[in-house]
Amino acid sequence: MKLDRKEILKALETISIAGEGKNMVESGAVQNVITFGDEVVVDLVLTTPAMHIKKRAEDDIRKLIQDTFSKEIKVKVNAKVEVPEKSNEIKGKAIPGISNIIAVASGKGGVGKSTVTANLAVTLAKMGFKVGVLDADIYGPSMPIMFDVESEKPISIEVDGKSKMKPIESFEIKLLSIGFFTAPSQAVIWRGPMAAKALNQMIFDAAWGELDFLLIDLPPGTGDIHLSIMQSLPITGAVVVSTPQAVALADAKKGVAMFMSDSINVPVLGIIENMAYFTPEELPNNKYYIFGKEGAKNLAEDLQVPFLGEVPLVQSIREAGDYGRPAALQTGSPLEGIFEGISRNVVQEVVNRNENLPATEAIKITTMAGCSAVKK
Repeated sequence: MKLDRKEILKALETISIAGEGKNMVESGAVQNVITFGDEVVVDLVLTTPAMHIKKRAEDDIRKLIQDTFSKEIKVKVNAKVEVPEKSNEIKGKAIPGISNIIAVASGKGGVGKSTVTANLAVTLAKMGFKVGVLDADIYGPSMPIMFDVESEKPISIEVDGKSKMKPIESFEIKLLSIGFFTAPSQAVIWRGPMAAKALNQMIFDAAWGELDFLLIDLPPGTGDIHLSIMQSLPITGAVVVSTPQAVALADAKKGVAMFMSDSINVPVLGIIENMAYFTPEELPNNKYYIFGKEGAKNLAEDLQVPFLGEVPLVQSIREAGDYGRPAALQTGSPLEGIFEGISRNVVQEVVNRNENLPATEAIKITTMAGCSAVKK
């Protein structure tokens, strides 16, 4: 019998690939049909590598053609898998009402990242911006201490018919931290998935309201929490904090490389040098570079990212953080001016980023990203 290619295509419109709504022809899975006498060759493209789906599709095509036309027909299915890039992307969802999301990170612990985050937040609020802080350091939350709200507990409120967490407010900053849900002496002993779930709840089940900036205080390193955050949220940009010390700079470089990698691709707004120098109160004109001189500044130049400013090693910064009143709140002090200058630089870099780059829609993290070292 003579086989008609159009009739075979029409028959194939009655079946679909497992898991897909459209039929094989409409979805584009059937790329071509060729007939040679009593032989039919079907070129098939699948978007999933699952072997059982491939085999079922081949069997369905073979059975349909033989049942419809003739049992004697030889059916050959050339199936190949082409997984589109978007099927491997983990899309981040924007939070309505939040204009800019800034990740504050450091490759190394102990460089004062949380202290810088807290002082940036209160300075931005003093400048007139609406600011929120998400403490994403699940295993070492410090924001409740730095804002003197350790004993506070978020309450549940109803927003548009849904129950939401109301962030704690301190110094006009909206705060959420895992520290609000655990006792001060309680260790959080969770694996990655549990930590990621807790973060998602604090992000999406919270009534953040209208914010100009949401600062995310990330834990040290370049691990699971960082990926979870960047998979969940479209990050506007990242700020990296480091001391001038060579050991800290080596890890800060890795932090910058993570954000700048092809799979993450988050704009780096700049680097802040913390504990840049020490000036004794009795010798105000002297600077002692205890951890090295301008290391983070030189790193910023090497990596071609903005240098946002330097914060000196001052006892009152530590004391203010321990007392729960960030040092930048000290009106008329040199520290107020230092943090105001850094904050202005951060705002300017956000403006530059938003003017010159498209709005962040999603962080593309493929299946294999995070399983290999980032080389930069």
